[in-house]
Amino acid sequence: MYGYITGTVKEIEPNYIIIDNNGIGYLIFVPNSYGFVLNKEYTVYTYSNIREDEYSLYGFKSKNEKELFLKLISVKGLGPKMALPMLATGSTKLIEEAIETENINYLKKFPKIGDKVARQMILDLKGKLNVISTGLFAREDHSAELLEALIGLGYKQSDVKKIIDKIDGTLSLEDQIKASLKLLLK
Repeated sequence: MYGYITGTVKEIEPNYIIIDNNGIGYLIFVPNSYGFVLNKEYTVYTYSNIREDEYSLYGFKSKNEKELFLKLISVKGLGPKMALPMLATGSTKLIEEAIETENINYLKKFPKIGDKVARQMILDLKGKLNVISTGLFAREDHSAELLEALIGLGYKQSDVKKIIDKIDGTLSLEDQIKASLKLLLK
């Protein structure tokens, strides 16, 4: 019903934000509410979920996030409340690449996503996503997790990608993080 809403963020809660647009406060469920700043204006791309007992707005900072969300909720057994946390990492490319490379372990790390739903995502979406492979899943399942962990620690994605190929893929994730930190601190 609404394509997007532009307004000022007036409230930030763990699962949602409230945006004031001309005196109307829209409660919008977002993947990562702490990515917004109070009293700052944003354009949030929205999806209206209308059910018999509920009317909810889901919002995204970019059109790409919204498009991936719409594809995810088209999967049998995957509703908006399960798809939203998948986008909280902010990396739509990693999710798309995991689907294209059939990386079930990466998909199962998200809340409430089990083996059955992960396989259904791959079955329904593989080949339908416009993915340019970054090669992250070609090595070891830990590569994507390593990338996310280092970005979460505040390192730039470009810096992490430069050193990720120098890390021994046979190491545990913890040891890979330690080795990466040593390289990044040089």
